[in-house]
Amino acid sequence: MKNDTRAILFGLAAVACWSTVATAFKFSLQHLTTQQLLFYATLTATFVLVVVAMVQQGGKTLLRSFQEHWQMTLIAGALNPVFYYEVLFRAYDLLPAQVAMSINYSWAIVLTAMAAIILKQKMKAVDFVAAFLCYTGVVIIATEGRLLSTGEFSLLGVILALASTVIWASYWIINMRDTRDPVIGLALNFLVALPVVAFNCWWFSSFTVTAAGIGSAVYVGVMEMALGFLFWSTALRLTSNASRVSNLIFLSPFLSLVFIYLILNEAIHPATLGGLVLIVGGLLGQQWQHALENQKSVPT
Repeated sequence: MKNDTRAILFGLAAVACWSTVATAFKFSLQHLTTQQLLFYATLTATFVLVVVAMVQQGGKTLLRSFQEHWQMTLIAGALNPVFYYEVLFRAYDLLPAQVAMSINYSWAIVLTAMAAIILKQKMKAVDFVAAFLCYTGVVIIATEGRLLSTGEFSLLGVILALASTVIWASYWIINMRDTRDPVIGLALNFLVALPVVAFNCWWFSSFTVTAAGIGSAVYVGVMEMALGFLFWSTALRLTSNASRVSNLIFLSPFLSLVFIYLILNEAIHPATLGGLVLIVGGLLGQQWQHALENQKSVPT
């Protein structure tokens, strides 16, 4: 099997993982507090990531990487998983899954803006158009299409969903400066975060959970936090055309709506679908335009 074909298969596997997690988040929060979900999912993901890292590169490499990059590890681990998932899970706890998922998907636009401010990367016309489309979509979703009202959703939930996009974009800004191996780096991030989320669970909640709760948290840890990342990073490593693989991610939010409808029995509001089309359309147009510009800049 050719590497590009394998890359597409790994990319689709990642999309399959990420398409179910909005449903898994909401289901889990019917049985767990946000602190419990964060702890048990992080515990599961840490185990998976450390095992994979040690099998691929050995325990000595893991230890050496921490010794050389402990500051990066602490900062990145604080952002992901600690702050990002705590905020995201709270948003899902307060909002319908379709709303939290759709708003969270606008993080890529925040990344563009932060890269312009922090990394001095120039924003182009297509970036401003994409931002306008994305945040028009966010407003439509948050107000259920009634643009002069606040909708029937929790305002705090909407704010938290938007805050999660800033945290996630901040994590990726830091990742741009991260020289660690991606798998080693993520494993270390989760390792240093585990005591923090354990204390958070002990102090604000408890470790006592139901079988349904622990099962759903394990699913989130494996599919969202561990395997999705591993599949996606493998796809990008194997492909000869990163844009082709990256475009697969735009399948995820629409597949997520299908699972939300079928499993959670959430009626999909027309405003959610319309707003999501604007968000994805803005991001897709931005990505295609940048890919076209990159092709033109390659000497022939």
